[in-house]
Amino acid sequence: MSGLNDITLILGAVEMIMGLIFIPLFIFVKNLANGMRCQLRSDMLHIYYANKDTKKIRQYELENFVYLYKAYKALKGNSFIDKIYEEVMKWEVVT
Repeated sequence: MSGLNDITLILGAVEMIMGLIFIPLFIFVKNLANGMRCQLRSDMLHIYYANKDTKKIRQYELENFVYLYKAYKALKGNSFIDKIYEEVMKWEVVT
């Protein structure tokens, strides 16, 4: 039975160490993703509000907007920005 107790002790220690490492790492990554989502949303809204009156957008701004949108959705961004994306896609593209 001593071998079983040793294995149980080792597994308990490994579990504790993993908890000390992976839980803070998970929280850090979650907070980082939240911050990135917020920044992406802010950048998209900046482009949107800068052009919404004319409903015209420069080609490079549109390309940036699409890249920002894809990254935002990949980070599980909410549907708030979907309506803005659909509107921007209808705007006239100027070079």
